[in-house]
Amino acid sequence: MSADDLDTLPLAQRLALSYAPAASRDATLTLLLLDNRLAAVLRQRGENALIAQMKLAWWRDRFGQQVSDWPKGEPLLGRIKTWPVPYASMVPLVDGWEALLVEELDEASVKTFAQGRGQAWRAVAVALCGFDDEAGEIAARAGQEWALADLAMHLGQGDEAELVRELAFAAHRHRLTLPRALRPLRVLHGLSQRALKRGSTDLLDGPGAMLTALQLGILGR
Repeated sequence: MSADDLDTLPLAQRLALSYAPAASRDATLTLLLLDNRLAAVLRQRGENALIAQMKLAWWRDRFGQQVSDWPKGEPLLGRIKTWPVPYASMVPLVDGWEALLVEELDEASVKTFAQGRGQAWRAVAVALCGFDDEAGEIAARAGQEWALADLAMHLGQGDEAELVRELAFAAHRHRLTLPRALRPLRVLHGLSQRALKRGSTDLLDGPGAMLTALQLGILGR
């Protein structure tokens, strides 16, 4: 695991990753790096959604190719080459981020986004947990709930933010129990639900958040 890679992640994700078992840490880091790379495409798009779509399409095309056809010199692709996760399973993640490029968010686009991030976590969970479909389904739910809460925090105020908050509250119905291999997701999920309920825009908004991360990171609940 490269210190440079870690430095590119938000602080809350670095904290969550610190609770990952050694055997699953590198695979989880790869997913977080990819997710953040796709998020950066949207943050940097300015007024030009077409350029953002082209950049996302580039990643979608890579996941539809043979590894031998991948271009050289992209460090993240180099990491993904050694990933135990099927590359094609990341297409929904790309589609999810692309769904946010609409002029105005609606329920369909928000759900596509959340499902895409959830499916990415599902793919990682299945690979890390011995191709356990049950672990995959739970991870997909946790990933979707984290995605909705995360998006709500980044939107701030307004009609779109209110829509996403309503969807986030509606999606969270039961406490989730995730396998230890997915401890970072459990931490991110728990922190995001805490922030959502408090109306906070920061996952690590004080000692209470750090205590929550510690409890979830060590105990998983």
